[in-house]
Amino acid sequence: MSVGNIENPVRFAYWVPNVSGGLVVSKIEQRTDWGYDYNRELAVLAENNGFDYALSQVRYIASYGAAYQHESTGFSLALLLATQRLKVIAAIHPGLWHPGVLAKFVATADQLSGGRAAVNVVSGWFKDEFTKLGEPWLEHDERYRRSEEFIRVLREIWTSEHAEFGGDFYRLHDFDLRPKPVDVPGRPHPEIFQGGNSTAARRMAGRVSDWYFSNGRDFDGVVEQIRDVRTEAALYGRSVQFGLNAFLIARDSEAEAREVLREIVGKADREAVEGFGSAVRQAGQAAPDGKGMWQDSEFADLVQYNDGFRTGLIGTPEQIAERIVAYKRLGVDLFLLGFLHYLEEVEYFGKRVLPLVRELEAEDRGAPVRTGS
Repeated sequence: MSVGNIENPVRFAYWVPNVSGGLVVSKIEQRTDWGYDYNRELAVLAENNGFDYALSQVRYIASYGAAYQHESTGFSLALLLATQRLKVIAAIHPGLWHPGVLAKFVATADQLSGGRAAVNVVSGWFKDEFTKLGEPWLEHDERYRRSEEFIRVLREIWTSEHAEFGGDFYRLHDFDLRPKPVDVPGRPHPEIFQGGNSTAARRMAGRVSDWYFSNGRDFDGVVEQIRDVRTEAALYGRSVQFGLNAFLIARDSEAEAREVLREIVGKADREAVEGFGSAVRQAGQAAPDGKGMWQDSEFADLVQYNDGFRTGLIGTPEQIAERIVAYKRLGVDLFLLGFLHYLEEVEYFGKRVLPLVRELEAEDRGAPVRTGS
């Protein structure tokens, strides 16, 4: 049994298409663009249509349908400077960044944007991005151990005038970063997101992260992950917020939305999907408990990089709104959304889906909410 927070409105983020190929590995038409001009327009449109966050992807080398990519932190800063309210999350890899250097970059981005910078710490699934740069590829749980130290160092640098840290991967000696990030009420430092599915990922989230991102999941899968992370967080007197990935297909009829999904999967780039699937399963299978990401993903799931179809936000605006609020009742605080045709569908979401979500939330606030798994 899980009871979500009915008082706070659910929030929305979108995947920034700063990587070519769109958000599905398919030869279907995707009206999107990885360039800056398009993404600047999209960011402004998104913040005016109910989006609170944007997440800039990170990919360093051409692979699996992503032939071109803009670096995530620089691109995120550009989007921050093009918007007024949108918070932009830059995905980064420990092992390819030193936490002190990243802490400095993010503090500057935070100052320039009035306190809207955030990071998503990616422990790493793509071995080639490390080995082709001559960097070591650590075993699964060691990658998460490094990420945990990385986050602890970020927090120490952002909140201490004489930062000290002694770990197996990173060390600080009387380090004082100035300027610090913006002093935002209720936010001790820029928000730190992380993903993952394994036990190591869930425990790390409970110990150090502000947000836990889940790949696409059905209701039971979400309940399991939230329970595990909350249990770990409670041991340290902490709370963690939950984000859920979803690929949203909203159309005027359910039949139309389902047909779009069938076409996406039917036109999948099979070679790219299978290559991606092989890489991510290899990374996830290294988890000692077998709970690594993508371990139960089928071919159709992998057509959307982060299992976005599995969340089930496919149908009419009414159906999608009801499902979003059902997830919220289970404890989901934020949805990370991808789209086929970004400009058109972000606006459609803001005009047709979001008002229905807010109406359902208002109804929930008028009565006690109890939900089962």
